[in-house]
Amino acid sequence: MLIEQLVKGGSNLDKLRLGILASGRGSNLQAIMDAADNGKIYAEVVLVISDRQDAYALERARQRDIPAEFVNPKNFTSKAEYEKVIVELLNRYGVELVCLAGYMRIVGDTMLKAFPDKIINIHPALLPAFPGLHGQEQAWRHGVKFSGCTVHFVDERVDSGPIIIQAVVPVLEDDTADTLAARILEQEHIIYPEAIRRYSEGRLKIVGRKVITCE
Repeated sequence: MLIEQLVKGGSNLDKLRLGILASGRGSNLQAIMDAADNGKIYAEVVLVISDRQDAYALERARQRDIPAEFVNPKNFTSKAEYEKVIVELLNRYGVELVCLAGYMRIVGDTMLKAFPDKIINIHPALLPAFPGLHGQEQAWRHGVKFSGCTVHFVDERVDSGPIIIQAVVPVLEDDTADTLAARILEQEHIIYPEAIRRYSEGRLKIVGRKVITCE
């Protein structure tokens, strides 16, 4: 059966309220916050959550006076219990779109059911190739001539949801895994805000496995 769905963004009056989940330094979070500040996206980051207390993403949020919450997964006996707290926080701040930005945990049923087609992720490879951890290094070791990054909706499988936007990066002969990763990251900072912009404008339509950007 063909499934067709128009993914709605924020209202015409209010900025789209973003909740960011991050586990590390938060460079994509920074790119999103900068795009919001510069008016490139009609959205605002209203909450940042991390599963790591020392994640620099939390400090980036605090520097902007954005609520930043550490939720320790070790305090819970199951993923469902952990995600229930995450969902409660997201709802408390009125989050409309959840953005995974270097969030190093697989999203489970609790979050997926609470935010259907409202969770997006950035992956440092051209999906469906090289899913999972260290996509840049996987591509480099495989010897591909082009790699890149992908923003996609999150579903129940790892890095398998419908693709919103991709950017292509050539793999140079003298590249290392690190130099390739650095060039891919530059493109991540461009396409993640762009994907959010399209979502906020209500221009994304999911047709089966495809995401169509409406004019």
